[in-house]
Amino acid sequence: MTILISFHNVETYFYLEFINKLKMKKVLIFLASCMVFSTAIYAQDLNDLEYVSPFHEGLAAVKKGGQWGFINTEGTMVINYRNDVVVAEDNLTQCCSNDSSKDYPFFKDARCLIKKTKDGIDHYGFINKNGAVVIEPTFLNATHFHGKQAIVLEIYKEVLGKNALLDKNVVSYNYSEIVIDDMGKFKAYLIGPVNLLYDKEELKSTPIIESRFLSPDLFAVKTEKGNWEIRNINLK
Repeated sequence: MTILISFHNVETYFYLEFINKLKMKKVLIFLASCMVFSTAIYAQDLNDLEYVSPFHEGLAAVKKGGQWGFINTEGTMVINYRNDVVVAEDNLTQCCSNDSSKDYPFFKDARCLIKKTKDGIDHYGFINKNGAVVIEPTFLNATHFHGKQAIVLEIYKEVLGKNALLDKNVVSYNYSEIVIDDMGKFKAYLIGPVNLLYDKEELKSTPIIESRFLSPDLFAVKTEKGNWEIRNINLK
């Protein structure tokens, strides 16, 4: 059997192959340029540092210009400078003295505390080791993670009715101390609800978390009388 191949078809085939290879080469050059540019950004500004912390979970905090970034054990900056990470000693959480005594931000269970100010009120959340927000800053306060659990003050809003004269909803606020997992999901209730005047003048100071970690599932919880009770959150 004789197979006839058109010269025109062969020419077209090799031409298209050449174009595809040329396009791929340009794409690879572009990607390589992006990688070099990205590395240059994260490798810069590691001189004249104001503070360098010890390593925690493979990352160390570095401070420059009042902002904090994180480097890995090779000295490469993996989280660029930012102003929302929480310095442990500035956080009013009292549950974990070994955390609150640190004068730098750090990772615990692959999570680092961040703080955002909304309407003049501080709210807390968490980032992961890539610098991405994994738990939105919606809490009035939060501890560091211990055993992939954290204690947070969760805000609750209730609409009581509507003011016809002002055409505005009448709302009330309260908060409770709850336990969350490392993705922000509810695990257990500890204290509350506590009445809250949700106003920046009233919340100039962050409300203190009263409960304490004792072990991964065991907590010391403060009662309304000011005494303490021990609670295992895995026991129903």
